[in-house]
Amino acid sequence: MANTGHVTSPTPVGATALAAIKERAAGAVIALDFDGTLAPIVEDPATARAHPGAPGALTRLAPLVNAVVIITGRPAAVAVENGGFAEVEGLIVLGQYGAERWEAGVLHAPEPPPGVAEVRAKLPQVLAAAGAPDGTSIEDKGNALAVHTRRTPEPQVAMDRLRGILAALAERTGLTVEPGRYVLELRPPGMDKGAALRDFVAERAATAVLYAGDDLGDLAAYEAVEELRTRGVAGVTVCSSSDEVAVLAERADIVVDGPAGVVRLLTTLAADIKV
Repeated sequence: MANTGHVTSPTPVGATALAAIKERAAGAVIALDFDGTLAPIVEDPATARAHPGAPGALTRLAPLVNAVVIITGRPAAVAVENGGFAEVEGLIVLGQYGAERWEAGVLHAPEPPPGVAEVRAKLPQVLAAAGAPDGTSIEDKGNALAVHTRRTPEPQVAMDRLRGILAALAERTGLTVEPGRYVLELRPPGMDKGAALRDFVAERAATAVLYAGDDLGDLAAYEAVEELRTRGVAGVTVCSSSDEVAVLAERADIVVDGPAGVVRLLTTLAADIKV
């Protein structure tokens, strides 16, 4: 894999999968993370917005392939609003790691399990008792609660300090802890991007899949792509590169330079698809 800074050329298996997507686009699913992939990472998650070119790239690509789907830990409606995606015809958003589905302007969302409400009530006191540093913040995602340390003086130190106590809280309430980029998310078990991607590919009877992500939570989707290859589905993994998470870049078939690189890749892909 040739490397030029953050950007790499495709691995052989990735190049083969890209060719399959371009030649047989009607069977291809294009699956994308939101934060860090379509939207730059920012200190306050509430202010995250998609790269300006993302809605246009998705609009051009969606009619050419089987489906374009965003798979995110955010609530689906938030990803749609923050992305400016409401008018992207054909786009599907699986929020809360697949627990929610937004499609054609309609949102389907289940009630969260009881453990989420218990964590919501207890989390501020737990963080205070743990001496969480200034800048620690809670993001309420409805079906999950995320503790962010990005705005603390030492984000990684703060995250390591809170990891154990949050794991204990999750265990008591029947939830699990998912680490990310200076974030620890408490959410119901069994919810991950890999399961969501497998189910969606099966639903669409897809013959090829591209998945782009940037964070540890995307590894489950990478594993799903690798498993799908063994079933004859052409698969390519894309890493939206950053200096914070190296493990995805080491695993990906293609590495691009952040959300701008993802948008360029999608735009080029749309232009190369044979119709």
